[in-house]
Amino acid sequence: MERPTPPTLSPRTAEIVSIARGMLEETGWEALTMRRLAEQVGMKAPSLYNHAANKEELGTMILTQSFFLMGDALWAARNVPELLAAYRVQATTHPHHYRLATTGPLDRGALPAGLEEWAGAPFARVTSDPLQAQSLFAAVHGLAILEIDGRFPPGTPLDDLWAHTARVYS
Repeated sequence: MERPTPPTLSPRTAEIVSIARGMLEETGWEALTMRRLAEQVGMKAPSLYNHAANKEELGTMILTQSFFLMGDALWAARNVPELLAAYRVQATTHPHHYRLATTGPLDRGALPAGLEEWAGAPFARVTSDPLQAQSLFAAVHGLAILEIDGRFPPGTPLDDLWAHTARVYS
């Protein structure tokens, strides 16, 4: 499957999105405001709207980059254990980006054509079965969000749990 083409952003818009990504990772989506972003970027809030029409469009730009980062990491995996390791690293290293990508409704029409399918295709590639691929994604999403939220009981051997899941699906 061919990697979709990322949208072209002007250098200033790319800088704004980069700063917004950093703010998102520090504070979460709800705390990221256009006013705070404008202050961080060094411009007045109305000028920011020349680069993103609203917070939702900014979110789509961030989400698009997050899908590309996750997809690139997953496409490098050659088997189920490598896929799970890459997924875990991406999810736990960037938990607010992960939540933005996996929580609530997804405006698929706002994403570049084929991006969501491309980013998820490595699951089908390593399992060779579409149903098993969806089951594996659901399992690792559950593991990732529970780990991010600290919901496993204290002392849970998380590395062993991820390795067990990889063995089950291999």
